[in-house]
Amino acid sequence: MKKTKDIITIGFALFAMFFGAGNLLLPPYIGIQIGEQVWVTIFAFGLTGILLPFFGILSVANSGETFKDLGNRINPYISPVLGSAIMLCIGPLIAIPRTAATTFEVGILPNFEGAHPFWTSIIFFTITWILTISPSKVVDIIGNFLTPLLLLLLLSLIGVGIFSPTADYKESNLGVSESFSLGFIEGYQTLDVLASVIFAGIIITAAKVKGYKRVKSKNQVVIAAGILSASCLFIIYGGLIYLGATSAITDTTIKRSELLIHISRSILGPYGMIAIAMSIALACLTTAIALVSAVGTFFTQLTNGKLSYKILVTICCIFSCILSITGVDNIISFAYPILIFVYPIVITLVLYTVFFGALVKTKAPYVAALISSTIIATFSLFKHLNFLDEQLITILNYIPFFQNELGWVVPSISMFVLCCIIYGVKNKTHQMEQNDA
Repeated sequence: MKKTKDIITIGFALFAMFFGAGNLLLPPYIGIQIGEQVWVTIFAFGLTGILLPFFGILSVANSGETFKDLGNRINPYISPVLGSAIMLCIGPLIAIPRTAATTFEVGILPNFEGAHPFWTSIIFFTITWILTISPSKVVDIIGNFLTPLLLLLLLSLIGVGIFSPTADYKESNLGVSESFSLGFIEGYQTLDVLASVIFAGIIITAAKVKGYKRVKSKNQVVIAAGILSASCLFIIYGGLIYLGATSAITDTTIKRSELLIHISRSILGPYGMIAIAMSIALACLTTAIALVSAVGTFFTQLTNGKLSYKILVTICCIFSCILSITGVDNIISFAYPILIFVYPIVITLVLYTVFFGALVKTKAPYVAALISSTIIATFSLFKHLNFLDEQLITILNYIPFFQNELGWVVPSISMFVLCCIIYGVKNKTHQMEQNDA
């Protein structure tokens, strides 16, 4: 009984950590672009928004207890360098400011005309700071109190929308492959794969605090909590994409926040804004608490305690408060090129560790795969920023899936396999241990 309760608490906390501003705004906006290709897009969005984050947690659990343990399996420099890049993305540069901006645009402004984002952000981050300053309480605060209410509100909105859709599917110019690519790439904006390798440490620590100190029991609780979280995310994401597809909105220039407001009003009437305002506030607050806590913990450990957790949490809240005033769409636009670069590297690290970590012990294949992904991701970034001439882009388009921002897939697999052939799959230490046995 205790184990089941702990799994539910940790699983709900993990869901709430993942489910923040982007997770609520992105699915409906995807829905208005895809017409009848709902299930294809839900599947694709689920890969980067649900399955890969679950693999991220699994990769850390199989490697140790933190992202540092995951990075050290390949190279000791990966953890501080890539970890810092991840923390800045899911922290004060993108994800945390987006939580407050979304709270204002969807939760506050429609109900209080004339409100200013400056004061909303100050209040939002003051609450976040108060609830984050004691890291040991983060998981229980989120899992026991905030998440159940969030789920109840969202399920009410989705349930009514599914049984009483406001319109039929609209025609779309996107085919199956384009819809799949849209869902897959938009899943990047959730930032959940980046967050998963950091949140894993928080969840593993929570499991240990609750008494699961042995590796087997600890991993059982963490994996079960991850499955519960993934199931909740699938239901919510799928429902929100469907609501967007049946919203009767075809104008893709509509702001994401305005689309969500329209859907909630159409489905729940005058009470829709109250429900969506509470959902937004809860989703964004729970995510902000988790992210600020993660940022403080990571950089405290990185600096060996030279920068204290409380100081880092305070700086993070102040910096995020300032950036949040720029607005949701500006933050999402700013984030896109950064994520095109960072995401393929993290996905490569996570997937190859999960699927080949027990079989391939030598480090060379992993290093080669990461280098390949990094090179292709760099070209994708330069292409997006218009730094490449047309002739070079034409050449790069010969790389499979490069035009769909997935050009890193085939090169990383090819280099991984090639290095396995050249260097073998077992390092010398592992071979010696087997011989001694």
